[in-house]
Amino acid sequence: MKKLNKSRFIISALLLMSITFIVFKNLEASSIFFSSTQLAISEYLGWFIILTANGFLLFSISLVFSRFKDIRLGGVDAQPAYTYINWIAMLFSAGLGIGLLFYGVAEPIGNLNDYPEMLENDISYNAGKALSLTNLHWGLHGWAVYASLGLCFAYASYNKNKAFRVSSLLGRSVESNKPLAAMIDIIAILTTVIGIATSLGLGASQINSGLDFVFNIKLNQFIIITIITLLGLISVCLGLDAGIKRLSQINMIIAVLLVLTVLLLGPTVFILNAMVQNSGAYLNQIIQLSTWTEAYNDSVYQNGYTLFYFTWWFAWAPFVSLFIARISYGRTIKEFVIGVLLVPSLIVFIWMGIFGNSAIYQVLNNIGDISGAVSENASTALFVLYDSMSFSTALSVSSLILIVTFFVTSSDSGALVASMLSSKKGAEIDGDSPLLSRITWAILLGIVAAVLLAAGGLGALQTAVVIFGVPFSIITIFACRELYKSLERELDN
Repeated sequence: MKKLNKSRFIISALLLMSITFIVFKNLEASSIFFSSTQLAISEYLGWFIILTANGFLLFSISLVFSRFKDIRLGGVDAQPAYTYINWIAMLFSAGLGIGLLFYGVAEPIGNLNDYPEMLENDISYNAGKALSLTNLHWGLHGWAVYASLGLCFAYASYNKNKAFRVSSLLGRSVESNKPLAAMIDIIAILTTVIGIATSLGLGASQINSGLDFVFNIKLNQFIIITIITLLGLISVCLGLDAGIKRLSQINMIIAVLLVLTVLLLGPTVFILNAMVQNSGAYLNQIIQLSTWTEAYNDSVYQNGYTLFYFTWWFAWAPFVSLFIARISYGRTIKEFVIGVLLVPSLIVFIWMGIFGNSAIYQVLNNIGDISGAVSENASTALFVLYDSMSFSTALSVSSLILIVTFFVTSSDSGALVASMLSSKKGAEIDGDSPLLSRITWAILLGIVAAVLLAAGGLGALQTAVVIFGVPFSIITIFACRELYKSLERELDN
């Protein structure tokens, strides 16, 4: 417990428990509050969210071609702690996980159903637009947030010997102001917990729907959260190498086998043709789509899609970025940005292309009612897709196993990061991160996810992400500014 920063740990834990208790005691009022708050943020700050997401992408790309690109994280003699395969597997599992399984089908079909500028009787255009929007929401823009903040963490910690804290990224004036530094770190901890709780809630909802759809087993999703939280606690106690790394490797193996199976069992030639066409549509439309603010449309698409996804990335940034920094010792800046920005984005494009086009093929050929399933209950979409394929039960079981393992890696990675953020300098090494702290955060993650689901289901989870994600994006902007100034000073001296 000597490694624990008691003020940050106690205050953030008490604040989180207080917020959770207030929401739990006022479920109906909380649901109304969440809904109205999300609408207000999207109405008045949508332009800011769009500009910020684009800014992080431009910042990340510029670093690859800058004079800073060959600076090595940890110094000139630093060597990477993990192989490329293990590195990619861990950042993929921590940074995506449950989201891909939940939205791999629901997102493309949801775009097809809800995007207000679709053309009548032009399925080629509409399908291309649906997949382009999916790639926008899950690809380069999101990973640019992680690359930007992750580089801030890695450079500050490995090259400037600063603690793995958000306040350490903002310069001496913030660090020397202890109350301000503590407040920023507490905001980062709360943002981390809320962001991960959203994914845990999605995972619990999808596991529940899958068991019901495939096996007609009806479980309370709060029981599911409890069971997965307990599994996460076991992984947390095992540590980074024995727990998270091993689970990440399992995740990648199952995920690769699953996506290849869907490609082979589905309309393979159609999927491959569509993915080539989708890539061209995405590159052709990326500027227009990434700056579209729905200014001339009387619709609420942005509120439930683009703005939610971008703020979700913001909310996940302290968690995933710190975790990526933790495993990226020894990489050059160019290597780091390419690895974090391009490789996972390519994986996303392949995953969404295979699952999304499999679903669109069913829509085109009137196979099942996957559009209706997405509109009624998005958490069943994946299993409805499988229902019209060979070996549907085996695919569903494999997906449920993958959701569980992703669920556990999100829980234990989040607990580790929250523990690091609430520890003293020197606790960046997994073995030094207080075990009691990691256990506490793992339990709180499960509790927050359960309460937010009770307070309004997936809508409450989305709103909580938006509320915490927007202010943290501002902190990230200042962190990137300080990083750039530090890089300039290193090369100029």
